[in-house]
Amino acid sequence: MIDASFEGAQVLRPSGLELGAVHVAGGRLVEARQERRVILPPGSLILPGIIDIHGDGFERHLAPRRGAMRDLGAGLLATEAELAANGITTAMLAQFWSWEGGMRSPEFCRAFLASLRQFRGMGTDMRAQLRVEIGLVEQDADRLLELVRAYDISQVVLNDHLPHDALAKGRRPPRLTGQALKSGRSPEAHLALIQELAARRANWPDALAAFAQELRASGVVVGSHDDRTFDDRASARSYGAALSEFPCTAVAAEAAFSAGEPVIMGAPNVVRGGSHDGNASATQFARMGWVSALASDYHYPAPRLAALALKSELGLQKAWGLISEGPARILGLSDRGQIAPGLRADLLITDAEFRPGLTMAGGEITYAAGPIAAALLN
Repeated sequence: MIDASFEGAQVLRPSGLELGAVHVAGGRLVEARQERRVILPPGSLILPGIIDIHGDGFERHLAPRRGAMRDLGAGLLATEAELAANGITTAMLAQFWSWEGGMRSPEFCRAFLASLRQFRGMGTDMRAQLRVEIGLVEQDADRLLELVRAYDISQVVLNDHLPHDALAKGRRPPRLTGQALKSGRSPEAHLALIQELAARRANWPDALAAFAQELRASGVVVGSHDDRTFDDRASARSYGAALSEFPCTAVAAEAAFSAGEPVIMGAPNVVRGGSHDGNASATQFARMGWVSALASDYHYPAPRLAALALKSELGLQKAWGLISEGPARILGLSDRGQIAPGLRADLLITDAEFRPGLTMAGGEITYAAGPIAAALLN
């Protein structure tokens, strides 16, 4: 852990961007100048560390090939290295509890959570977001609540990947064979399972309401995923999911925004200039003021790149707030998200082109490179 004053940079504070110094001691931002002074290269910027509110990019590190999951701790170490290199100081790792099998199975979920709890990394605050398939809540609610309490899970997102349209038309669902292989079932057994889950759809609302009530009583943030219609958002709200994650349409996003509910969009959507699967534009929603936070989704460089892409339209302070202050507020993390005395020393220091040169999480240096890293040695 470093105690130092970082000087000579533009600092993004709650009041805006200003030339100044940032003082770090005991893992916190402090007012007093420190004995050790780090004079940063001209053009450097000091920004709040990025808080990634939803990301599943870690999956490629845990299993770079199907079945290659011998050491989850090594995969988490690689994940942290990528997070830190992209300025992410707090990361919500989105792990499924699903009927889909493989890395989305309940069995893998338990193994992942156990490995994450045992993991000792460089300092990045890596937490689990639990993504629960709605169709499993009725039968698995008690097991899920036990898991939430055992692993101090603070965020649960509910999604529904059952192929309802195909099932209603009596058609073979897409990707059935691949999902069956991942789950260790025959295609016939896998189809029977999803048919059984879909057949119990009438029981979902009561099960979801009871489940969400228990979660909220424990202080867990509850959200829905991929809302498409006004009714989708209204339904999610009725059972207690007050956060709309990745709404697919303007109708769903506006329904959440108008009700004062946080809207999370994928940062890759902004970077790409649109959704990869034809859904709504996150850039358009951000321009309209509907977006509360941007998430890495599947690509850890995306939050920083998305904020920079929005900088000319929203201003740096508001654009960067979508990946720092906004996520902190949604998650109830009042000790981070801004640069102010008393908060955690979660910082990203970049060059004039916003390329990461140093990432600090809780006063620990998790990434350092180039001239900014060299300034530490002077």
